[in-house]
Amino acid sequence: MAGVQPPPLRSLDDFLLSSARFAVPDVRDLERWNNRMINNLLYYQTNYFLSTLGVLLIVGYFQPLQLFVGMTVVTVFFLGFVWAAENKASIRRFRRNHPLVTVLTILLASYLFISALGGVAVFLFGIAFPVLMVLAHASMRLRNLKNKLENKLESIGLKRSPMGLLLEALGQEQEAGS
Repeated sequence: MAGVQPPPLRSLDDFLLSSARFAVPDVRDLERWNNRMINNLLYYQTNYFLSTLGVLLIVGYFQPLQLFVGMTVVTVFFLGFVWAAENKASIRRFRRNHPLVTVLTILLASYLFISALGGVAVFLFGIAFPVLMVLAHASMRLRNLKNKLENKLESIGLKRSPMGLLLEALGQEQEAGS
């Protein structure tokens, strides 16, 4: 983890307001949609982290124990999946070929386990909502010239950012920066 540095916080104007452009992705061109998502995840990762942290702090204030249990379950399922993907070639191929299904499977498995524990609402609002909010923004945010240039420059050092490490764990490192 040495040398891992997050990119700078992007302005609210660039992230959401007037200069931000949004469009529904073309679901017929999954490669282009995946490319858009990965590049937006890399470019806006600090904004996504702070947005998610804000939601987690609000939910954690009202339901700290359930949020802790939910975060622990999701982390354990994610780490278990990464371990399995590193040790089984078939899971590694599935992870690389179906990244959205992979994330949704981890969230669904976590949801089912947490529902047995009774913390469904905390999971939905504290964990799943921020993840879905980030994925929706990354899917619909059109990239601007600065975004494309930054991603080209950052693609050389992809494994040096937190989102780059996460994308690598999900088998998407070869896609980023393209």
